[in-house]
Amino acid sequence: MLRVDRVEPLPGLWLRLTLTDGTIVDRGIGDLLVGPVFDAIRSDASRFGTVSVANGTVAWPGDLDLDPDVLIWGGPPDDAPTSRPAPILQVRRPATLRV
Repeated sequence: MLRVDRVEPLPGLWLRLTLTDGTIVDRGIGDLLVGPVFDAIRSDASRFGTVSVANGTVAWPGDLDLDPDVLIWGGPPDDAPTSRPAPILQVRRPATLRV
C-alpha cells in the first residue's frame, strides 16, 4: 500500500510527494481543498506551507488532512500489483545503483 513518506509545498497549491516506494509525484491539490475548512490553506501561502506528513498522508495544523488514496490515486487504488499512481504533472523514480 503506497502512502506519503515526505511532502514539500510548491507554489500554486501543488505538493511534491515522495511515496513510500520512493516514487516522487508533483500533485496539484487545489481541487481537493473543498469547503470552508480549507479556506485559510487555499488563500494563504504561508499556511499552505505548513503542510507535513501524518499517518501516511498530508496534514496541516488544526487536524486537517486529505485521504491518502484520493491524494495519491484520485480514488481507491487499482488492485494490480504493478499499478502506479497516474502522474498529475510528473513522476520521477529514484535512480537505481548499479554495482
